[in-house]
Amino acid sequence: MEKIEVNTETIQLDQFLKWAGVLESGGQVKLMIEDEMILVNGTVETARRKKLHDGDVVEIKEMGSWQVVFKGE
Repeated sequence: MEKIEVNTETIQLDQFLKWAGVLESGGQVKLMIEDEMILVNGTVETARRKKLHDGDVVEIKEMGSWQVVFKGE
């Protein structure tokens, strides 16, 4: 699992996946959500604008997993 540092206390799922360089567009996120390929903390996610917090784990089936790490000040 790769840890991805963010500068905000929350970040939307689609923004996080683009920030991490996992996916290139919100459209890709939307399609993967429709295909139930994205899990947040082990649960299939249905909202691409889901707010993620420090410690949340995002997994994309057959691609990998990433943990949100709030960098703080």
